This record gives sequence, structure tokens and C-alpha cells, in this order.
Amino acid sequence: MRLLHTSDWHVGRTFHGADLLAEQESVLGCLADIVAEERVDVVLVSGDVYDRAVPSAEAVRVAANALARLRAAGATLVITPGNHDSAARLGAFGEFAAAGGLHLCTSVAGLHEPVLLNDAHGPVACYGIPYLEPEPARHALGVPEARGHTGVLGEAMRRIRADLAGRAQGTRSVVLAHAFVTGGEGSDSERTISVGGVEQVPGAVFDGVDYVALGHLHGPQRLAEHLRYSGSPLAYSFSEAAHRKSVWLAELDADGLAEVWRRELPVPRRLATAEGDLEDLLSAPEYAELTGCYLSVTLTDQVRPLDAMRRLRERFPHAVHLDWQPAGGSSEPLRYAEAVRGRSDAEITGGFLADCRGAEPNERESALLTAALEQAEKADPEQDGELR
Repeated sequence: MRLLHTSDWHVGRTFHGADLLAEQESVLGCLADIVAEERVDVVLVSGDVYDRAVPSAEAVRVAANALARLRAAGATLVITPGNHDSAARLGAFGEFAAAGGLHLCTSVAGLHEPVLLNDAHGPVACYGIPYLEPEPARHALGVPEARGHTGVLGEAMRRIRADLAGRAQGTRSVVLAHAFVTGGEGSDSERTISVGGVEQVPGAVFDGVDYVALGHLHGPQRLAEHLRYSGSPLAYSFSEAAHRKSVWLAELDADGLAEVWRRELPVPRRLATAEGDLEDLLSAPEYAELTGCYLSVTLTDQVRPLDAMRRLRERFPHAVHLDWQPAGGSSEPLRYAEAVRGRSDAEITGGFLADCRGAEPNERESALLTAALEQAEKADPEQDGELR
């Protein structure tokens, strides 16, 4: 039996305000091509199908089209919800969907009841663990003494191993789970799932099964031969610019996991960063190759340029993030008490403006600040000339 492991689609997510639905539809469509080319039997989606619990109608359309294409390509689908999904909404009509080859494993109470599939070597039991929020999950699982993610996932796996032990000898096993496993490397685009400061669980929690398809972390990773993250199909933060987005393909033979290999996914729009003075970025020929990228720019001008993002987008239409770090600027944090001690209101406001943009107020701006301070004092004469 051949498995395709994917996760963290986050359909409906934006990238610094840019709509990604077209890119998501394109990449998810490529999964169907891989299913057909590699003769995949089962597609595993380990959580975060959507980016929010109540997705938009357009996001639902994109996800539904992707699932329909995967099914039409010949694969059975097994899906679990992640921490961004609503398990109840994702699992609606799940019993009916299963008849058409779409298995939605969204029930905490039923996580030890596998999707049973068969190949030439016999049965394969696919167990889908929905994302387990520790506090409600420990009560739903009847283990109020369980603590944190390790406690509830440990109980989930205990139930799975108990069910597996009662099945025919030679039954192979696959688990889908959405969690932060120790040794995994996170990125800036994952929502924290920490509870009491502890969000990681040891990989040993998942011992005893042939393959564990993990979701939550957005970079493809191998923690052990049988324990892997597929990562997200698209980059959702600039910290992922160097990721090679991909899916895992796993082959099960009569003895269990036989082989795992990776298929890289296309990149609809590359991510890039640039740093320098605004005028150089707008004119230097070496930046021409960045015009088609989602771009994060750090400006190093001594004075913060006016209307910088609009000007950047004239050359880089997909610039989405802007920062200003003047060359040679101080990295020391500004302390309020030191900033105001012994200074007049006019000096404090002028210093604030200089700190924000890197230049002292000019004569006209100083006059406007003085007039504003005088007006404020008239409105509240109890200030006695001091800012509050």
C-alpha cells in the first residue's frame, strides 16, 4: 500500500494581507497529479485543512475541489482536524462521506477506531487522532489526571495500541496526529499550542506503529524513519523561505514500513528578502530578479523615507512587509524614565519624533508641536506644563 502524507494546508490563509487562494488551489491540484503518477492508494491529511474554524465559502470551495481531485485520481482520503480546524464542522456528514472514500476522523471518543483498508498483504489500520486540546481532551478521554499534551496523547496512543493488539496478526498500522514533537523545528507561522509553558511531546509517545503522519510544524522533517512531518504545501512566513515544500510517500509491505521518499511541490511565488537604502532598491539592477517575489524589505536609510511601501510596490508589486533599521542606529532599548528626565514637553515630543523617523523636527514641525502643546495645556490647565 502506498501512502501520500500531507498536512497544514491552511486553506483561506493570507500572507501579510495577500490572498493566497489561487496559489493554494494550484499547489493542492499538484497533489492529485502526484497521486496519479505515483499510483498512491491513500492520502493522509494530518490537520489544519483550513486556517480558521469557520472558513469562508471560497476556502471551502478550494478545499472541496482539492479533495475531489485527489479522490478522482484514485486515492482513498483519511483526514484529521488540526488546532486551526473546527472538528465538528470538518466532520459534518462524515459517515456519509466515508462511503465515497473520504474518511473524516474527528471524534475524540472514537480515535481508537481505525479506518480499515486492505492490500495484497492484508489489513492496514489507519488511526486518526484529532487535535487534542489538553484540558477538554482529558475529560473526554476519561483521564482527568492526565496533564498537558503528553498526557492526552499518551492516553490516545494507549487506546490505539490496545485496539491494534486485538486485531489479526500482521495488521499494519498508521497514525495521523497534530502535535509538536520534541526534536521538531518550528517556524514563525505556526500558532502556539503551549499549555502551562509545555507544548512538546516526546516522540516515544508514538512507538508501536508502522508510520506516524504528523502535522502542525510547517517544515518537512524526519524525526525517525517512521515519524515525520510533511510540512505545509506553501510557505506562510518569511522564516520558511528556504524550505523545500514537499510531501512524503510511504510504502507498506507485508512486514510494515518498507520505504519513504519525498516529492517536492512547485512554488507558485518565491519568497525573498532585501535590505538597503530605498533609492538603491528602486534603481539597482541586481534587485530586478525580485520583482516577481513576495518580498520583505528592510530599509537602512538614516531618515525613515516617506511613503516607502507605495514607492517599493512600483518596482516590486508583491512587496508585503517593510521594516526600518537605520544603518549604525542604536540597538539599546529606550527607557522612559531616562527619555523624559529633565526635559521640557517640547523636547520630549521632538525627541519622540526623532526616534521614530531618524530626523529632528524642522522649523515648521516644531511650530506645530508647540501649538499643539499649548492647546493641550489650555484644555487641561491642571497639567502645569507637564505631559501626562
